[in-house]
Amino acid sequence: MFGSAMGIGFTALGAAGGLWAAVTARFFMPNTVTEPPQQFKVGYPNDYPPDRVETRYKAKFGVWVVNGTYQGRPQIYALRTVCTHLGCITMWEETERKFKCPCHGSGFYGDGMNFEGPAPRPLERYAIRIADDGQLEIDRNRVFHQELGQWDDPACYVEARS
Repeated sequence: MFGSAMGIGFTALGAAGGLWAAVTARFFMPNTVTEPPQQFKVGYPNDYPPDRVETRYKAKFGVWVVNGTYQGRPQIYALRTVCTHLGCITMWEETERKFKCPCHGSGFYGDGMNFEGPAPRPLERYAIRIADDGQLEIDRNRVFHQELGQWDDPACYVEARS
């Protein structure tokens, strides 16, 4: 029977049924995307010397960790890497000491303030705090806007030693 046309037909029907069952089972499985955590630690405050922009968290988390000054106060803060013009990813230009948007030329000082190009407002900050173990912890669920006066909120910076 297996060599006959009827046997080949039943084999093909069984294979099609098995394939259909596999496709149906995959349809009911959830589609998941692996994303980096929204809260993560970036080391100790002493790991960040004054006037330094840490670039190692840009690719995975979309964050610049900066030990700089804002309104004359030394702070460690986390800037979002997304340009406020059209959402391109900014680049840190070490020689010029500024963030630069490669898409339309917007420029931002080290504190995130916009000064050139079409960007309508400064870069955004993420929440940052000192965790129980003494490390800096960034929370990307909370965003702070300078134009709304939110950069004065102590949740978006850590006092730095000068």
